[in-house]
Amino acid sequence: MTIAIDIHEIFQHLPHRYPFLLIDRVIQCTLGESLTAIKNVTINEPFFQGHFPHRPVMPGVLILEAMAQATGVLAFKTSQVQPDANSLYYLVGVDNARFKQPVEPGDQLIIEVKITRIIRGVWKYEATSKVADKIVASADLMCMKRDLAT
Repeated sequence: MTIAIDIHEIFQHLPHRYPFLLIDRVIQCTLGESLTAIKNVTINEPFFQGHFPHRPVMPGVLILEAMAQATGVLAFKTSQVQPDANSLYYLVGVDNARFKQPVEPGDQLIIEVKITRIIRGVWKYEATSKVADKIVASADLMCMKRDLAT
């Protein structure tokens, strides 16, 4: 089943909030398989003040974070579990990260994540980010849900 998810539902699946929520909308989600999300990049983003004042560029680590947030939404939707105050979904590994071209204010980042394996609670994904059908970043990501120590 393919579904779309608005910002209100994203809030239910991710603990992130401004300025660190990096997913604006999910335009496609196939449970157990893949998800496509959008991040509208604006000059109002706080990181542009210092990265770089003369040529604003979205930091690559934040593109990776946006892809990781997309994996979190896909994992929670697939598992049919709501996040709670006693656990977090962590990014635990990044392999083969590549950055092809800069992401600038006015760009719309299209984030695509696909589940490749789930082993002992570790979810593995292939992730890409595109602007205008051109790949700007890609990586293999590993994430897992962990209970917080009380």
